[in-house]
Amino acid sequence: MHAVLRILGFVLCLLIWRWAGSHAFTPPWSAALAVGGALLIFPASRMARSILDANATVQRAQRVAPFLHYFIMIALGSAVIESVKMARVSPRWIIPLPPGLGWQLTIATGIVVALTVGSLALRGLGAPFAIYLSRRLAASGMYAWTRNPMLLSLLAFFVSFGLWTRSGLFVAWTIGLFLPAMLYYLKTYEERELEIRFGKAYLEYKARTPLLWPRRPRA
Repeated sequence: MHAVLRILGFVLCLLIWRWAGSHAFTPPWSAALAVGGALLIFPASRMARSILDANATVQRAQRVAPFLHYFIMIALGSAVIESVKMARVSPRWIIPLPPGLGWQLTIATGIVVALTVGSLALRGLGAPFAIYLSRRLAASGMYAWTRNPMLLSLLAFFVSFGLWTRSGLFVAWTIGLFLPAMLYYLKTYEERELEIRFGKAYLEYKARTPLLWPRRPRA
């Protein structure tokens, strides 16, 4: 049953993303979706944390996580899509950079994003967000340098995309809204959820490994 719900949730995300990508919103609604989708992550993360703390068990964590993850995928995913659409039509905030350089950076960082997903699958036996929760703690390889290589690589990918499209607006959205929303989610909810699911092993991993900016693993 859980597998069926995960599949249905992922299909729902794809349908909403497709609708958001194909629908032409008026400028005020477009801006509201791009900004509001990111801002919704803050109350959603706080609410999920409160529900988790009310009964801090592995079973509760496994039940709450999919709902929050799919909400983030829908809200933040739609915001990303709308921000990309706005970046393509906005004549303002043009970055004076050769598109070829931005394209190369986008390809390179996209490969790194794929590698982080593959590393999570191999080391944590899981997939991003609620698609499949990791069954063991990923703490080696690139995960030994930073606890969140996927977010770091995705941040680099978005900035590279903004440079490729020469859109200062998209880069500003990435740094000003996407990054704070994801950091708040990580600090408010995910760290607590991983602590509950993996216990002492995660606390030790957290103590020796930085949240985002990479650092050489300690001996």
